[in-house]
Amino acid sequence: MGLFRRRKRTGAVSRDRVADRADLDHLENFVRTRRGVEAYLEPRTTVTETTLMLIADDGEWTRRRVGDPTEARRFAHKLAIPIYDVRLMGYPQRMRDYNERRKRRPELF
Repeated sequence: MGLFRRRKRTGAVSRDRVADRADLDHLENFVRTRRGVEAYLEPRTTVTETTLMLIADDGEWTRRRVGDPTEARRFAHKLAIPIYDVRLMGYPQRMRDYNERRKRRPELF
């Protein structure tokens, strides 16, 4: 029956897809069409790969996968935008305010 037999443990498997060129194109378009954009690097987890969140000066934001932290930093440097580690800095208040405005008046967005 083998109820108490030990199973071979495998490494953590991400069920999420990896970053591709479309993700980077979306992020570039966001930077080019908004003012005051800052990048926030989100670490890889057991569920998702490394992601980059871009937040404009009005709080509008977008998030996409990136290959790794080094790639994210190269991306931000290439577009001349500041990049922060979200584990150290947290998210800016303007993003939370934007989310609250969207929740209260979804017809405007």
